[in-house]
Amino acid sequence: MSDNSGQDDPWAKWRKPEDPAAVEAEVKPKAKPKPVETVKTVAPVDVVAPLEVVAKPEGTLGVRKSVTASERPLNRRPIRGGAVQKRATMADKAAIAEKFADKPARQASTKTRGDAPRENPWKKAASLQPSRAPAVAAKPPGPSPEGVRLSKVMSERGMCSRREADLWIERGWVFVNGEQVSELGSRIDPSVSEITVSQEAKKDQAKAVTILLHKPVGYVSGQPEPGCVPAVTLITAETQVEQSGGPEFKPWMLRGLAPAGRLDIDSTGLLVLTSDGRVAKRLIGEDSEAEKEYLVRVSGELIKGGLDLLRHGLELDGKPLKQAWVKQLNEDQLHIILKEGKKRQIRRMCELVGLQVIGLKRVRIGRIRLGDLPMGQWRFLRADEAF
Repeated sequence: MSDNSGQDDPWAKWRKPEDPAAVEAEVKPKAKPKPVETVKTVAPVDVVAPLEVVAKPEGTLGVRKSVTASERPLNRRPIRGGAVQKRATMADKAAIAEKFADKPARQASTKTRGDAPRENPWKKAASLQPSRAPAVAAKPPGPSPEGVRLSKVMSERGMCSRREADLWIERGWVFVNGEQVSELGSRIDPSVSEITVSQEAKKDQAKAVTILLHKPVGYVSGQPEPGCVPAVTLITAETQVEQSGGPEFKPWMLRGLAPAGRLDIDSTGLLVLTSDGRVAKRLIGEDSEAEKEYLVRVSGELIKGGLDLLRHGLELDGKPLKQAWVKQLNEDQLHIILKEGKKRQIRRMCELVGLQVIGLKRVRIGRIRLGDLPMGQWRFLRADEAF
């Protein structure tokens, strides 16, 4: 072998450690030490193995242990003036902080310049980690608040809706026993409280409108799903049925207009849209007793005792339905009056007794009838009308 074998060895410069003793320790087995000259670390020049089968030379590209920094345990105090060489994950930090948070700092860590003790570093880390225990809402100390929310009392007295009451209170338009109340959530004693509102509140409420629409099939009453058209788009000046003494339609009247009761996409008839909270509460509030009257066309075979079940005895979504008034007009038509309005209630009721609804029309809500209002057109609720 020629003397230039070291030049042909691409790893030659990595084969010359600074410490010769390290070479001897590396090449000499402990059991049978052999001379350094007998160890061959470079293959003959004339023998070249394929690249894919050449084994990686042992000891090459290695890092001496004397250079490698020893990994410091994560549960030790950080080195002063330097960073931790191996960065711990958030999970490691949380586990370590939880382990050492309640333990006093070691004696060695309390020795600082002067005699002032050093604060336990893990205590601060623990305070920054989210608690693993389920959060429990702590009750404020002291007795529970007394009285009833002002907005609820105003709604119960029919002055406005709770949403309107909160808005008026926030604007400073509400007075209790002559004193202005502008803090949301205020509570009062209803038995001794007199509530009044400012002229601004009365003017704001006077702007509220209630519209009666004869909804056709194909329009949804509330928020539209993709591909559906809301019924409010039918409220235009061209589709209005004008009445003597009635207001003139203005585009701003559509602001805050919302349906007071559902009427599904496959149904027609009377749909009420209002921006008046008092009307909405009267029609769809929890304590509403407003009747809804329907003409229903059905197909199928009515089960035995089906009419009695429709009147009283059915339940939807695990809750019993309120008593209804049901009359069979002919073989395929029913007359139904409800005091509630669950989603697709009549259709689901009829399915429970063997019938399928093929047509549904609402003709009355409360004391307001659809009458001869043309389909697709609307009118304002008159001042002399009430639900």
